[in-house]
Amino acid sequence: MRDEARINLRASLRGGLIERGDADYDEARKLYNGMIDKRPLLMARCVDVADVITAVNFARDNRLPLAIRGGGHNGPGLASVDDGLVVDLSLMRGVRVDPDARTARVGAGCTQGDVDHATHAFGLAVPAGIISTTGIAGLTLSGGHGYLSRKYGLTIDNLIEADVVLADGSFVTASKEKNADLFWALRGGGGNFGIVTSFVFRLHPVSTVFAGPIAWDQKHARTIMQRYRDFLPKAPEELGIFLGLKTILSSAPFPDEHWGKRFCLLMCCYDGPEEDGRKAMAPLLDTLPPPWFNWMGTMPYPAVQSMFDGLYPKGMQWYWRGDFVKTLPDSAIDAHLEQAAKTPSELSLMHLYPIDGAVHRVGSGETAWNCRDATWSMVIAGIDPNPQKAGAVTRWTKAYWEAVHPFDLGGAYPNFMMDDEGDARLKATYGNNYARLAAMKKKYDPANLFRVNQNIRPAA
Repeated sequence: MRDEARINLRASLRGGLIERGDADYDEARKLYNGMIDKRPLLMARCVDVADVITAVNFARDNRLPLAIRGGGHNGPGLASVDDGLVVDLSLMRGVRVDPDARTARVGAGCTQGDVDHATHAFGLAVPAGIISTTGIAGLTLSGGHGYLSRKYGLTIDNLIEADVVLADGSFVTASKEKNADLFWALRGGGGNFGIVTSFVFRLHPVSTVFAGPIAWDQKHARTIMQRYRDFLPKAPEELGIFLGLKTILSSAPFPDEHWGKRFCLLMCCYDGPEEDGRKAMAPLLDTLPPPWFNWMGTMPYPAVQSMFDGLYPKGMQWYWRGDFVKTLPDSAIDAHLEQAAKTPSELSLMHLYPIDGAVHRVGSGETAWNCRDATWSMVIAGIDPNPQKAGAVTRWTKAYWEAVHPFDLGGAYPNFMMDDEGDARLKATYGNNYARLAAMKKKYDPANLFRVNQNIRPAA
């Protein structure tokens, strides 16, 4: 590439350009997953839509591979690309709440924590994930599930409109009224169709919740998983509970007598008063043995959203696999427990996130997210701070997934997929919607400029 082209790009950007050799290059290119090391040629730090248009046109005209970085919280490292251009949206972090309309316009560089902070001041929230450092853009475009999903649906079910820069550099708004086909594709189809520069979300009245973790010795996990499986369909939708098979970390605030021990977690969040939350959970907890600890309490919603942030800082070694899960027979529970007993590190885990209730009240063809009849979204994650453990956590994750996948559905939440799982896996994830997504890709990005993602190729 000619020096003149880079000089002109730098002069055209309000937010600035980072190149190889710049003092801040190595820090700027770091990814959430420390297992992945990519060396982009250029990183455009965009501050507005004009910067994004400039960067897209530059990448297309110079035939550079292009990656999109919002919050950068991506397991397979798809927020960067070797020898290409990173369109970095992390400076576009404004949130404007309209408390009367109960909506929020959110910049694409925002984290979930940014959104929670802004909306909580008005006693409102948008359903999202469980770690506040997660980028709202990547989370939304692949679906978005969390504590409020049983009551209010996925994040995409609360998306009203999106502003998008397309592959040809044009700017459009997508909603049910404008560019409805693009709006359909954005709700679950990932970053395949353009760069979303802002989102408008519907908000819900959520302020103080009754929430926190409950932990049992993993020797009770079979009983807990069975009771949880049977309880969840009858539970009030105000109650979100994900189940985890994990290890007590050998550090505060965990009781030192349990450090390094494997345990079964119920992470609970009741959207309502403590008294009602206790009543809602009694049919489950009254059938279970006494826990090692029960740290549930009344707290602001952003507090439960950020509860795990300190456990998973940027730069750890990650390898994860996911599945959609419809049923959890005893034989599947046995397979889970056999694999969970082999965790290679204290941070490695399996989580089952509920995606029933309101999620099921949206048809499988109404959004690109196809799997509307699953009960859980599962993730298995091998995690460790030590780069020398990268191989061990990867092998454990793959072995665990291979053991339980026969009990699960064919696809997975795209945000829980690595980039080595193949087209067949992606087609299983989108099911009957895949052909329509490929047609939308052909219409909006026929040359597949936006391909550093869980890529849907343009229809032939």
